Amino acid sequence: MTAAPMEPAFQDLYADRFSHCYGCGRLNPQGHQLKSRWNGDDETVARYTPRPEYSGGVPGHVYGGLIASLLDCHGTASAAAFARRAEGPEAAGAAGVQPRGRYVTASLKVDFKRPTPMGTELLITGRLRAIEGRKVWIDLALSAGGEVCAQAEMLALRLQE
Repeated sequence: MTAAPMEPAFQDLYADRFSHCYGCGRLNPQGHQLKSRWNGDDETVARYTPRPEYSGGVPGHVYGGLIASLLDCHGTASAAAFARRAEGPEAAGAAGVQPRGRYVTASLKVDFKRPTPMGTELLITGRLRAIEGRKVWIDLALSAGGEVCAQAEMLALRLQE
């Protein structure tokens, strides 16, 4: 039996001019290369395993700046996907991402709930709170080993052409 092909990540569908981000840009080989996808109809998901150089102030735990960066990139990709999906099935395409626009962070509030351990895969999830014109509000969570380590609220804006 052959495994079903994985849908492309939202970030893989960005135009080249929007694909240089350190966190998620497919054209930035030194970056994190974060990949966000649908996890059902109402949630997005990305997975990332931090390398040892992303150690924080507490030995064996992840640097908070990396956590914020992962939430940031997953949040803007999720905003694009939710906005595109809200336009209707004919507009959403296979991955349901906004290929003709790019979302950027207007506001990101991160609450660190517990230290995030190194050496384990991190799961980043996103859920739509609201859409109003070019504004998209996303609720985010980052967990390790089934424990929520950080939660965030994001306001993302679609760039004007």
